[in-house]
Amino acid sequence: MKAPTVVAIAAEAREFAGLLRHAGRTRSTEFALRFARRTEIRGREWLLAAHGPGPRLAREAARTVLENHADCLVLSTGFCGALRADLEVGAIVVAREVRGQRVYAALEPRSIRSDVRGTVRSMDRVAVTVEEKQRLGGDGACAVEMEAGAVAEEAARCAAPYYCVRVVSDTAREDLPLDFNAVRDAAGRFSTARIVWRAALHPAAFPGLIRLGRQGRLASNALGDYLADCEF
Repeated sequence: MKAPTVVAIAAEAREFAGLLRHAGRTRSTEFALRFARRTEIRGREWLLAAHGPGPRLAREAARTVLENHADCLVLSTGFCGALRADLEVGAIVVAREVRGQRVYAALEPRSIRSDVRGTVRSMDRVAVTVEEKQRLGGDGACAVEMEAGAVAEEAARCAAPYYCVRVVSDTAREDLPLDFNAVRDAAGRFSTARIVWRAALHPAAFPGLIRLGRQGRLASNALGDYLADCEF
């Protein structure tokens, strides 16, 4: 019997870059999303979708895809911020539960690769400072991100199996170089023009932005290697 399609929802296409290194033939889809591709990874069909950060855009992406896929499992994936001081860039976080406006249970994939399993916090803002990350991790959550709660809600609505696998792109010990909440546009996406403008006003942010880009590439590759080896 054919395995269910893996419907993977992320915020940005670049979060799938590492996974696509393991993909076979990749093709565009009919979905009106910022990024949507069908591919095959180790004999299994995947549908990758990214429509922007935050719950509203993630919900739109998940709903658009799930309305057209009855036999699938849902994976919320992409970058996250660490809330534990021992988690380094590239560490894989597998959610046992996702805490958003509600608490959602998540299934756990099987993998021979190392990971951390626990609670992922999902909220509609970027955790920017060390102090904020410490506060958010005070109840035992190990990572924070922006889409998993909304994707879990859509998976539950469709009675689809739900997983959440994330990769650390910034540690609990570092501030982000800019307040990325201040550079989101009306739809909730990060505006490149606003990022450049704020960085120009604060030139000290440039080294941090370069570092963050480098960490993102490392994180994407680590996530791709992990997901390609997973059994869902």
